[in-house]
Amino acid sequence: MAGALVALLTVVSACTSSSGRPVIVTLPTSTSSAVSSPAVSAPASTAVSGPAVSAPAPVGGRHPFGGYSEAQLIVTRADGVDLAWCILLALTEAQRERGLMDVTDLGGYDGMLFRFDAPTTVAFYMFQTRLPLSIAFFDDSGAMVSSTDMAPCTETNGNACPLYRADGPYTDALEVVQGDLGRLGIAPRSKARVGGACTA
Repeated sequence: MAGALVALLTVVSACTSSSGRPVIVTLPTSTSSAVSSPAVSAPASTAVSGPAVSAPAPVGGRHPFGGYSEAQLIVTRADGVDLAWCILLALTEAQRERGLMDVTDLGGYDGMLFRFDAPTTVAFYMFQTRLPLSIAFFDDSGAMVSSTDMAPCTETNGNACPLYRADGPYTDALEVVQGDLGRLGIAPRSKARVGGACTA
């Protein structure tokens, strides 16, 4: 990689060791030749425990959870065919930090889209995430940047979990159950955009 990484990693996270995912790490570049080993630290625990909050009623076979809104994701395959899916949206920093942590299924949704306000290179990790996931990154034009599979991290310390990065800057990151990107039509040269409300 041209240039070295700045020694300091900026952790963009208000999550706790028991309530947030993904830990999002920015890795700024610098012309400095100093390189240090990255360390991601989990903030002090501020977890809230108590009775479960009742979930909203199912909509179209889907079970909303975690306060996320839903939207239609339109995937344009490389052959030009459009496919529509229903996804959850992680739009705020708190929602992006929590993500699919401690979730055992997607509640009938096809995935969760992490949307950033500007192109970014932040990394994802799988600390306290139970489901094996695949992630696809899209740039601000909707073009796919790259994708990868992510395995649950069973470490007791998030610092020991691997980081997953896009091959370039992106504005949207879509997490799906591992292996589902193909079913959604997501592959090299595909594009994705958020449409209106989910249909049926």
